[in-house]
Formats: sequence, structure tokens, C-alpha cells
Amino acid sequence: MFVKNINDCTKFTANDGCQIQEWLHPKNDNINLPYSIAIATVDVGQHSYKHKLEQAEVYLINTGRGLMHIDDEQKEVKAGDAIYIEPSRTQWIENIADEVLIFIAIVNPPWSEEGDKRLD
Repeated sequence: MFVKNINDCTKFTANDGCQIQEWLHPKNDNINLPYSIAIATVDVGQHSYKHKLEQAEVYLINTGRGLMHIDDEQKEVKAGDAIYIEPSRTQWIENIADEVLIFIAIVNPPWSEEGDKRLD
């Protein structure tokens, strides 16, 4: 059985500027997964950088509200929303609430720094 607590995950700043904790990632954990799962945070009044991933990504919004941008589209998102982002689409999210925006990011195949290209 494999169990990992999010509090045991080191925080770092990803290429998109979000604070990230890699919850499950095959490169860090001795598990065979075709995807990675991370917790991401965007502080009040802040936003991620415009970026593209080579991989497909899903955001699951846990806390807060944001304005999600994918290419030329934008939509307000809130806790309970799931957002699918196709590979190679320009994306960024801004925190539009008075609380920290927290979301789970699922990336398939697993996230890699090399596959995450900042555009700003």
C-alpha cells in the first residue's frame, strides 16, 4: 500500500509561477502512474504566467475563484469546477477573490519542467 500526505511534499515555484506541491509523481515516488497530481496555489491578486504544456491537464478548483484563460477564451471558475486543458494550449489563471486560489493539477503524461514552456 502506498500512502503519501500532502504535508510531506516540498513546495516549489513552477515555470508558470504557481506554488506547487507534487503530491503523486512517478519520478518522485515508487509508483507506476501515467499522470502526476499536484496541489497549486495562486495568492490573492496574483496570476500564473502564460504558458503551454506538452501534456493534457485538468484543474480541479478546491478553494477560491479565478479567471481561467485558455487561448482566446476566458471563464470565471470557482470551487467545485473542473477545467480540461488540451495539450499545447496557451493557458493561465488569475486569482480574482479575496482568498488564496487552490487547485489540484492532474497532468497526463506526468508533468515535466521541460514540457512546461513559459510564454511571458
